[in-house]
Amino acid sequence: MAEKKLSKKALAKSFRNWYYGHLTCFSQEHMQTFGYLCAMLPLVEELYETKEEQKEALKTYSAFFNTEPQLGTVIVGMTAGLEEAKANGEEIDGEMINGIRAGLMGPVAGIGDSLLVGTLIPILLGVALGMSSGGSPLGAIFYILVYNIVLTLGMRFLYYKGYELGGKAVELIVGEKANAIRESIIMLGTVVIGAVAATWISITTPMVLPGDIALQTGVLDTIFPKILPLAAVMFCYWLMSKKKMAPTTVMLILVGVALVGVLLGFFDPQLSY
Repeated sequence: MAEKKLSKKALAKSFRNWYYGHLTCFSQEHMQTFGYLCAMLPLVEELYETKEEQKEALKTYSAFFNTEPQLGTVIVGMTAGLEEAKANGEEIDGEMINGIRAGLMGPVAGIGDSLLVGTLIPILLGVALGMSSGGSPLGAIFYILVYNIVLTLGMRFLYYKGYELGGKAVELIVGEKANAIRESIIMLGTVVIGAVAATWISITTPMVLPGDIALQTGVLDTIFPKILPLAAVMFCYWLMSKKKMAPTTVMLILVGVALVGVLLGFFDPQLSY
């Protein structure tokens, strides 16, 4: 019996299906399940000849699935390699594949959110904001182009690397080295967000204390430069992380704080913060 090998055409179609359709028919009940099914469909059709075999193989991917979709591409590629091995008679079944998928959802989501939302996006936005000064459209063009190029090339690399490694990718993703990388990414993301906050948030006070002492330059700046922007960021973080408030609610609270601050003379109504 000849060994079954997935063609480049089938793999490319599978990748495109996941790239464009990972949120296909998205719902709170199924999340990315149907997007995963769409990605595996061309592979299953090529590996199995009869409709019954194809139907049985696709049952594996009808189970609930949800992760960070960009980095999660590696899971789709990995299961493509496992499905190919299964079709060739290796000791792999649907239960094993599903167990691997379920086990990787959480770790990949944590790494992906830290890498993309916590690191890549703030860095690109920071650069784009600098390029947008004076109303220039270059910042928006830069962000759209670079983000999509990095995302496309990165997802393609992860898909084919997952396919190449198959089950060996598990250790690469959830092993000790992966945990160290994840912690490093989280730390980098925290530093980047702090730098962006310090650069783009400007809050000062014109209040003058008795004795003609300027509160901003005479007191706050000598204690801790940028202490007011830091306080604002930490206040927003506390509201959203500890009090579980929605961003819109936090923005309304900030408007209220600004209004009260102006009435008390703590903020200058003529300045734009």
